[in-house]
Amino acid sequence: MKLGIMQPYFFPYIGYWQLINMVDKHVIFDDVYYIKKGWINRNRILMNGKETTINIQIQKASQNKLINETNLVFEPEYTQKLLKTIKHCYTKSPYFDDVFPLLENILSQSETNLAKYLHYLISKICEYLNIKTDIITSSSLCNNKNLKGQDKIIDICKIVGADEYINPIGGRELYSFTEFRKNGIKLSFLKPGNITYKQFNNAFVPNLSIIDVLMFNPVHIIREYLNNYELINEEDN
Repeated sequence: MKLGIMQPYFFPYIGYWQLINMVDKHVIFDDVYYIKKGWINRNRILMNGKETTINIQIQKASQNKLINETNLVFEPEYTQKLLKTIKHCYTKSPYFDDVFPLLENILSQSETNLAKYLHYLISKICEYLNIKTDIITSSSLCNNKNLKGQDKIIDICKIVGADEYINPIGGRELYSFTEFRKNGIKLSFLKPGNITYKQFNNAFVPNLSIIDVLMFNPVHIIREYLNNYELINEEDN
């Protein structure tokens, strides 16, 4: 059984969804510490041909709190402002009419727990993209707060019965092929392929939020993007 484990992010880029799509089970890593100025509560979209940042507001943001202990500031006025920004950026995109109601549904939720809010976001995008992967949270599995880093990941793999763990290529230096092999788990890294598409008539800006991908592409094309990756295994080193 292939397993992916990632912190929940705010409308993450296409590589995040490639990982969820290719594994049998995906664990939302919600019982690790919140990271300020990361991608948990913000991302980038296209505005007038250039990237701009959007975010959700965190209540008393602290790197001493776990993600599932962190709360959002619920302000309907801010939500409407955020939706207005997205509408301004993408109202002329080819799939705006299909995607904007989905974003309204996600962003208008009244949930203030950050982990639950992002869990809902991830689930709704998966539903739209017809991703059938089983999604659970790490906090629902165990209480292994005494473990960190690689040891915590291996422990989760054992709990769910995974014999293969897939991680984004950016974390390659964090994990050891040897240690995973010792524990009977195959370790692989997912490296997204070169994905480009037309963004109005502008020069292409890569690695933006999935919002951008959704606005410019039909679902069947995005499904093709989800399979545009390379898996790096121990034999490749």
